[in-house]
Amino acid sequence: MEMPPPWVLAVALGFLLFAFATWLYIALNLVAPVPRKPTASEKTFQTILPTGKRSEAKQLPCWADQWRAEKEYGKKKGVTPPSIIEDAEVFMSVVVPAFNEEERLGGMLEEAVSFLQETYGGAHEGEKGSGAEKGWEILVVSDGSTDDTVEKALDFAKEHQLKQYPKPIPGPRTPKPTHSTHIPHGSIRVITLEKNRGKGGAVTHGMRHARGQYVVFADADGASRFEDLQKLVEACKSIEDKKGRAVAIGSRAHLVGSEAVVKRSKLRNFLMHSFHILLRIMTPPATAAIKDTQCGFKLFSRTSLPDIIPYMHSEGWIFDVEMLMLAEMAKVPMCEVAIGWKEVLGSKLNVIWDSIGMAWGLAILRLAWGLKVY
Repeated sequence: MEMPPPWVLAVALGFLLFAFATWLYIALNLVAPVPRKPTASEKTFQTILPTGKRSEAKQLPCWADQWRAEKEYGKKKGVTPPSIIEDAEVFMSVVVPAFNEEERLGGMLEEAVSFLQETYGGAHEGEKGSGAEKGWEILVVSDGSTDDTVEKALDFAKEHQLKQYPKPIPGPRTPKPTHSTHIPHGSIRVITLEKNRGKGGAVTHGMRHARGQYVVFADADGASRFEDLQKLVEACKSIEDKKGRAVAIGSRAHLVGSEAVVKRSKLRNFLMHSFHILLRIMTPPATAAIKDTQCGFKLFSRTSLPDIIPYMHSEGWIFDVEMLMLAEMAKVPMCEVAIGWKEVLGSKLNVIWDSIGMAWGLAILRLAWGLKVY
């Protein structure tokens, strides 16, 4: 049988490649995550009033909505508005994603408020636009919890607001606490998501409503040493660009040879190292150079948020990587900071299935970026 001319083979190969690319693009559009829009109730919060009663649902401030509105207005007028964000109202915002964390949340909050109150003063001591390192807030984002996570958060706020010497709650680093911290009213805001979005969705949602000059997200288990937040702040300040943009990444890389990691199962350590290899292969240079992308303790300067948060798609475990890739694409300075960390019982991570999910999410994320789906 006579072979077809080379040009026919070339055309056929080109057609097959085009068809493959087309189907791949269509498939990516079908499987790539698309964040659901928040409901009206999810844009509200509850807190404890000075009287000790729970507030009615109050509207959350949202810098992201205002930023988006200004951007859309600029498009209509044919101009590109600057990527700006309204002034901060407090110095530090802490976003805590919480899915069924009634058992661990109290201890984490105890250790957090002790540091925040001592370091940054009261929740109402900041002055909008002043730049003073005063004022803090905690946004607990209950991610479709079916237990008493919301009740525990509000009860904690009530106890620590009404009593000068509230009963201390044991935490990961303070199993036998000897003192507790009185906090100002309104320090803790509780946001309830109607349906579970995933850790990334809860973090992103909280960060859209943060009022701080700096915004950190911290896991509800309290595994990261909260006192190291000041190290992240100092690192951010040291690398901020002319716009004040910077990201400081809490890192456990220095603990790889420690007892906490060595005692993990061989399977978990193997999966961890395999995931790090995938990250180095599949992510752009600055993100690939980060030794620990998954630590739940990352700090963002306020002016960096518009270049990251509005463009987020991932709502599962891989969201950290997308945040860092977006920061890299926007040329936001990033640095890695060694922090204290310890294993805390009660993790909801399924080692095998969640590792597979993270690898799958990373592949989808990278392909979506490469083929301009995002």
